[in-house]
Amino acid sequence: MRYRLRMADLFASDPPSAPSQPPDSAPLADRLRPRSLAEVVGQDHLTGPDGAIGRMVAAGKLASMILWGPPGTGKTTIARLLADAVGMRFVAISAVFSGVADLKKVFAEARDFARAGSQTLLFVDEIHRFNRAQQDGFLPYVEDGTVVLVGATTENPSFELNAALLSRAQVLILNRLDHSALCRLLDRAEALMERPLPLTPDARDALVATADGDGRFLLNQAETLFSITPSTSGERELLDPAALSALLHRRVAVYDKDREGHYNLISALHKSIRGSDPQAALYYLARMLTAGEEPLFLMRRLTRAAVEDIGLADPQALVQCIAAKDTYDFLGSPEGELAIAQACLYLATAPKSNAVYKAQKAAWRSARETGSLMPPKNILNAPTRLMKTIGYGKGYRYDHDEAEGFSGDDYWPEEMQPQSFYEPTERGFEKRLRERLEYWESLRKEHRDS
Repeated sequence: MRYRLRMADLFASDPPSAPSQPPDSAPLADRLRPRSLAEVVGQDHLTGPDGAIGRMVAAGKLASMILWGPPGTGKTTIARLLADAVGMRFVAISAVFSGVADLKKVFAEARDFARAGSQTLLFVDEIHRFNRAQQDGFLPYVEDGTVVLVGATTENPSFELNAALLSRAQVLILNRLDHSALCRLLDRAEALMERPLPLTPDARDALVATADGDGRFLLNQAETLFSITPSTSGERELLDPAALSALLHRRVAVYDKDREGHYNLISALHKSIRGSDPQAALYYLARMLTAGEEPLFLMRRLTRAAVEDIGLADPQALVQCIAAKDTYDFLGSPEGELAIAQACLYLATAPKSNAVYKAQKAAWRSARETGSLMPPKNILNAPTRLMKTIGYGKGYRYDHDEAEGFSGDDYWPEEMQPQSFYEPTERGFEKRLRERLEYWESLRKEHRDS
């Protein structure tokens, strides 16, 4: 039976109001959930008076938006508070648990409410998990104002969301919570619990560091500490960083091998090597290895950096990478990872040149443009009498029989001027190569002039 909303139900609905206070049995993170946008920490660039959200609330009119940010930064909370701030009906669904039937029902309800003058804010958590066709299903309802869409995602919308949907929504970036914002959350937790956490100042800083910018994780850790320490006002032993580490687990770093975190870190590693910063390069290498990245994937990227960013400025860079790969194959993890670290540091400290990289691109481009030209006949082999008759190999000068072991012949097609693809730098081994090329060019000029 087709769902129909009775008009009595519409007018019986209470207007949106601030969220009710969760019971004492609720998790600490829920009890501390902000009740207004002003209470949201760490996102002042969006929720403040000059932020995009602050301006929309002040105007009393919301545009569809995508909230993009790491876990535990307040995406769901902001969406709920937005609806309360402008008096809209709030509906939340998760792309993990919802399908086409659920979306059709939500849109039908929203359309009925819209006819009665009540606009719906549809919050879609993990919106990037909807496939392309499902995302397209939002378009007509966003365009005609049936819903104001607020999507939340931890993934880069540029890669995960349809261009058509992105063109109809603002992308608002939530920041990873910094040290100050996380400390404010701990202060609120202690005020609610009416007692301080049993931590030394260093242990408190360590607790904040373990959260890695995730406010929800931090509050869950704090709740664990509150639950296992007495609430009496008597003197309590304070935990130092070592005792805290033994008591609580550390947050696992957010890292998906096939998503943006993977590409961000490998880009940072490669650019740190190119920029000759061995400390940063080693840090990003460690980030990826400790997060579970495949060591051989990292070796492939290091090898690419060796030939792209170092090349003949230090030919040993490539040798180091291949040796590190062979060493890792021989030793495995974790012993073989030391060879990967050595190769990384070698690359980062090596002289840099992209002359080989540029030469390859230029030569490939020229080959595509002139790919049918014959080499000059004097350097072609003549295995048959006919080929000798028509000039193949005629006039070839064997370089080893020439003075200086250099003939100075022209090896380019007759219809093509000699090209200069490879231009060695003045750095590392390429400085010697430049001198060698300049010497040969001077000999070639002498041959042409004689």
